[in-house]
Amino acid sequence: MKQSDGFHLGVGDGHQIWVQTAGPSDGTPILFLHGGPGSGCNTSQHRLFDFSRHRVVFVDQRGAGRSLPHGARHANTTQHLIADLERVRTHLGIERWLVTGGSWGATLGLAYAAAHTGRVSGMVLRATFLGTSAELQWAFDNGLAAFHPDLHAQLKSLAPDGLETLWPLVLDPDPAIHAPAARAFSNAERAMSELIPPQTRSDGPLSATAFMEAHYFLNDCFLEPDALLHGAAHLGDIPGIVVQARLDLLCPPKTAARLVNVWPGAQLRMVEAAGHSLGHPAVFQAVRAAIDELTQ
Repeated sequence: MKQSDGFHLGVGDGHQIWVQTAGPSDGTPILFLHGGPGSGCNTSQHRLFDFSRHRVVFVDQRGAGRSLPHGARHANTTQHLIADLERVRTHLGIERWLVTGGSWGATLGLAYAAAHTGRVSGMVLRATFLGTSAELQWAFDNGLAAFHPDLHAQLKSLAPDGLETLWPLVLDPDPAIHAPAARAFSNAERAMSELIPPQTRSDGPLSATAFMEAHYFLNDCFLEPDALLHGAAHLGDIPGIVVQARLDLLCPPKTAARLVNVWPGAQLRMVEAAGHSLGHPAVFQAVRAAIDELTQ
């Protein structure tokens, strides 16, 4: 595998995003989008690709991973991230690329494709998240109450008036306020993300991802209502494979079905007996197979 050492690319507003490429320079261009928002790329994701023929671009989004400043939320919106991806594409001299990502990575991928349809050769998405308040209501209220009532009760004790009051608590500058809120939110998200969640709750250092997610969720992911569905309706025959785990509690199948119903070129691939995590072997294999299929 030919892998670059990676580099920081200045994108304005004091942000430098981390970019790394892997695979031959003449390989099929692929853009990988990490989740979160705020989590960053990691080497476990490399196994999704065939580096003998794929030229993969890994981008740590603003404030995430190795991008600088770490955790920075100023000038950090979906529209900023879309513009950053275009800057990466032109910097690397790529005409069109396959876009792949899961959860928030699918959200950003759809937003990018709607804005720059002519630069997208195809898409492989996993665990569709359309960035709507209804999805968040399911994940951290109704769904959480149904499957993890203890974690739901903990969140409700902190934010009895609903999620719109939880996000400001997570973003409060006072550690006495934001620490318990961020930890409860992180534990809830982790439980809904795993088919068999950990039996212990995290009490280690708080992840920057929780704060970035709260920033985006407080602002409706910087998207107009149903913007991604409206955008997907105009993707036409751009090929898309949407991988969905049947038992994904965080991003349930009905959301993927809504997407495929409005996108003529998309098809749904259901993975049974699996949850949200890309780490589930059947989900991982389904995503890898879809990438191989669209890059033949």
